[in-house]
Amino acid sequence: MRLFRTVGIAAAAALAASGLGVASAGAADVPPEVVGAYGTALAPDQVGRSANVQHLFNTPHVTPVDGTGSDIAFSGNKAFVGNYNGFVIYDVSTPSSPKVLSRVSCPGSQNDITISGNLLYLSTDSSRSDTSCSSTSSPTTLKESWEGIKIFDVSDPTSPKYVKAVETACGSHTNTLVPGGADTDYIYVSSYSPRADYPDCQPPHDSISIIEVPKKSPTDAKVVAVPNLFPDGGNPGGTQPSGDGYSATTGCHDITAYPSKKIAAGACMGDGVIMDISNPVAPKVIETVRDTTNFAFWHSATFNNKGTKVVFTDELGGGGRATCNATVGPNRGANAIYDLSSSNELTFKSYYKIKRHQNDSENCVAHNGSLIPVNGRDVMVQSWYMGGTSFWDFTDSENPREIGYFERGPNGGNGGGGGGTWSSYYYNGHVYSSDLGKGFDVLKITDPSLKKAADVKMDELNPQSQPVYQTR
Repeated sequence: MRLFRTVGIAAAAALAASGLGVASAGAADVPPEVVGAYGTALAPDQVGRSANVQHLFNTPHVTPVDGTGSDIAFSGNKAFVGNYNGFVIYDVSTPSSPKVLSRVSCPGSQNDITISGNLLYLSTDSSRSDTSCSSTSSPTTLKESWEGIKIFDVSDPTSPKYVKAVETACGSHTNTLVPGGADTDYIYVSSYSPRADYPDCQPPHDSISIIEVPKKSPTDAKVVAVPNLFPDGGNPGGTQPSGDGYSATTGCHDITAYPSKKIAAGACMGDGVIMDISNPVAPKVIETVRDTTNFAFWHSATFNNKGTKVVFTDELGGGGRATCNATVGPNRGANAIYDLSSSNELTFKSYYKIKRHQNDSENCVAHNGSLIPVNGRDVMVQSWYMGGTSFWDFTDSENPREIGYFERGPNGGNGGGGGGTWSSYYYNGHVYSSDLGKGFDVLKITDPSLKKAADVKMDELNPQSQPVYQTR
């Protein structure tokens, strides 16, 4: 039986309506045996968690930034949280009670977010009538429609200023910061799914766009390269033994840079790749892996701290299906762990998927996460949509294991669609989670073996531009 602690739903709803945060009690109210509890599903909106995870805070989406929650970036004591209707800046100086510094209304899915000093980069992957934050939806078949990257100055986090828009082919589903020194940022823009009737997204689109941003004059930002990563066309797509399709490669979904080694890992629909980014405007694919048996859509990537492993995620069903169950099994919709050699060759070692089976109304699949910086171990926190947030150890590449979790029972996203957590990231002692429908959560893992991770202090974190942690 899965044990759980119930949050007062009526009280939470009242607080949500008021726009106030909901603070959760600590771990003391949960029996010590509430660890790895599998079996009976949670009731709608009930909270389950392992005894070593505290739920400190939740605040709901608030108008006008009340769309689907997406990605998160961090700088100093601030968290920048994307939303399909814009973004929110939180002061997280006191993690148990974050304060809203500003809400910026700027609709355009999915508003993937990256921070670099005082500059914020926001992805727009839906056709808009113009580049403004008051734009409206516009047909992708219309040449005048716009998609791409928006740049904001957030030097005053209480009053961000819109600086510049840069159009990119097929829009910007995600974006990745590749530092170019003190004066320049390079933004790798990932996008996909071209069509012949899309004038700004023509097939085959086996490319990414690279934007150069002069940090002292961001209004001069522009596309400086559109490298073709897959001159052979990439994976042509096909059907798995299970009957699910695996995706053809028509671009990349997400790229994670590892600047210290001058490499990046690309999750590119039908292909997982390693790129040489020693010349940041001319990345080259130097290693490619495929999994036509179990992987449907290569979604994202995370290096371990030594850069000797890569965790790739598979977004089976696009994040809208119930795939965390016995029917789908442990290998599809999972993570794949690869060892990465000194010559940048990938070797598959194992899959990892949460064992807490979800019910048929719970969309669940591997999604965004980051490392927890602990010496001598590879530990990650990760979102699984309605599967919640999982803390797991992959120090032994062939035998990964879950060490903690937090989840809610079935809960719809905004408009009643799929819900759950999009991104869960560790930053300066706490875990911050962006839920598609429930807002912004703060968690803390109290496992004694991870205690020293809190000693690792970061000034800035973009999980898709991985630093090398000085672990203790």
